[in-house]
Amino acid sequence: MSEDATATAELKLPKDLAAEKGLVNVQIDGHWIQVPRGTRMIEAAKIAEKEIPHYCYHPKLSSPGNCRMCLVQMGMPPRPVPGEAPTFGDDGYQQIGWMPRPVIACANTVAENMGIRTTGELVESCREGVMEFLLINHPLDCPICDQAGECKLQEFSVQHGRGQSRFQETKIKKPKNVDIGKNIRLDDERCIMCSRCIRFMEEVAEEPVLGFSQRGTHTSVTVHPGRRLDNNYALNTADICPVGALTSNDFRFQMRVWFLKETKSIDLNCGTGCNTTIWTRANEVFRVTPRQNNDVNSDWMPDSHRLAFHHLESDARLTAPLIQKDGAHSSSTWTEAISKAAEGLNMRQPKEVAIIASARMSNEELYLAKKLADALGTDLISTVARKGDSDSKLISADRNPNSTGAALIFGNEDPSEKLDAIREGVSSGRIKALIVLQEDLLEEAGFDQSNLLGLEHLVSSHILANPTAAASKVVLPGAGFAEKRATYVNVTGRLQRAFQATLAPGDAREDWETLASLLSAVEKTFETPASVDGVIKALASEIPAFEGQSFGSIGDLGVQITETGVTIPLLEQEKARVESGLING
Repeated sequence: MSEDATATAELKLPKDLAAEKGLVNVQIDGHWIQVPRGTRMIEAAKIAEKEIPHYCYHPKLSSPGNCRMCLVQMGMPPRPVPGEAPTFGDDGYQQIGWMPRPVIACANTVAENMGIRTTGELVESCREGVMEFLLINHPLDCPICDQAGECKLQEFSVQHGRGQSRFQETKIKKPKNVDIGKNIRLDDERCIMCSRCIRFMEEVAEEPVLGFSQRGTHTSVTVHPGRRLDNNYALNTADICPVGALTSNDFRFQMRVWFLKETKSIDLNCGTGCNTTIWTRANEVFRVTPRQNNDVNSDWMPDSHRLAFHHLESDARLTAPLIQKDGAHSSSTWTEAISKAAEGLNMRQPKEVAIIASARMSNEELYLAKKLADALGTDLISTVARKGDSDSKLISADRNPNSTGAALIFGNEDPSEKLDAIREGVSSGRIKALIVLQEDLLEEAGFDQSNLLGLEHLVSSHILANPTAAASKVVLPGAGFAEKRATYVNVTGRLQRAFQATLAPGDAREDWETLASLLSAVEKTFETPASVDGVIKALASEIPAFEGQSFGSIGDLGVQITETGVTIPLLEQEKARVESGLING
């Protein structure tokens, strides 16, 4: 850079340097930072790592500014006298004149040379006053409240409350334990009128069935007359409720949250792959909640998907390998079951063998299934397609969570295209041995019982007893979605990972172990990986889209490995709201 250019740069004020980048300078608690123009004060403070307590504000919803908990002190440079230029200090900033009254941080945006105080006598006394009003009619039922342990009213009352109440009158009593929907329960006494639930149902779920009734201290949140909160996204209102006013019927009174272990995972009920947290204790799943990922599911997930974990506790769980003898199944060891399965496969010609895998399987399992097909010399390997209607939000029309991964690994745009050929081969008797992985062929693949009973050798793997297992010569018990460490590719082409939250029951195994053992028995030269990481490494070395990927490189939010042209409707709707300035995003 020339001396003249350097001198010009040195003459620029901080406001000019920030403006060139579309930013503004903001002083927060005495420290200057640069943030994008139009940023809300509360988000600017978050960038500066300063917490501003709040209840009604949520970055994915509009900001009504009705709880007043986010009050801060704001300052701006005094207006110069007409005809005079503004004066700047040695640091390049104008002196800030502080307002004698607070402003809400959730609805106001920053401006150049603005000052924000998140602490101080004015701010702290205002917060104490707000907390005192919020607690006037709030019941003292923390020991029995389902929100205890994750209640913002509890936390902020300790951090910002007065420590005592001056209220001497009788508390207003409001309805308790109100049945307002199939999945959710309302306790109006605990409600602090933040309106998050109302705004979520109107703006995100697009079914505005909640609202406020009455006035003043008698105000209550309620469902509209003749309506119920039965929307498939209703449980998200319990997630964002800052107190215990809205609670899940499924999780209510089940377990204190501080006893639960949190495990990061993803939803496997459709191709979207919503990011989730699995909450467990003593090898039992108690609840599943959405985990924020702005590239997949924002902050939300459908109720039908989050409540689908209960099949893990089914009485039909397979817990030991089974071998059919004289028309009846009996428990076996893994060594005997794998040997029996491999024996029946090896004695058939390649054209007499087929594999039906599942697009519910992980990338690692699909990779080993393809290796098994190669070892057996058959090209008859297929998945089972599952199609439904998209709900125009987060539920994908593809009900399989890993169709994209299956297509990449099988090298076939439609990994289910050979299913008809396999079905016809089984029906005609040309296919004599069939391996079925994590599918019930009678339920969703168009097979009938006579087809399966006509097979000479049927090997199946599943987590539940089903008609396919009943017809199998060898049954291999598998692991459920919460019981495995695995990766998947969603409908948009994003590679994501799931951690193991619980152990499979009994002698059931993770499916990659089962497939690796079967592959070793079929192809003696195959070296069984020591862990699933070894399978991922081999997969990444052979499939171009996965090149360079590992369990660690994927990260908590996933990584894009291919482009499918598919978009997630809810994210597109949210993007439009951010661009219009309705939400912060």
